[in-house]
Amino acid sequence: MVITFNELRRIKDRLPSGSSQRIADELGIDVSTVRNYFGGKHYGASDHVGIHVEKGPDGGVVTLHDTAILDAAMRILNESEK
Repeated sequence: MVITFNELRRIKDRLPSGSSQRIADELGIDVSTVRNYFGGKHYGASDHVGIHVEKGPDGGVVTLHDTAILDAAMRILNESEK
């Protein structure tokens, strides 16, 4: 899946407080991995985040090799908007 970096950040910014930890718990990964997936720079996270960023307009293009984190984030957004 391909998405702009800024769109990925907009999704992250709409998540309720505590969502990064919730996603990490659901997927059995470190919370730093979730934060890095959304553009953070949390060094020391041992898990590969499954993204590739290319600089460009609108923050650049992000290729998501694994959408599990994004899928969980979208599910949380859908729950919170009901």
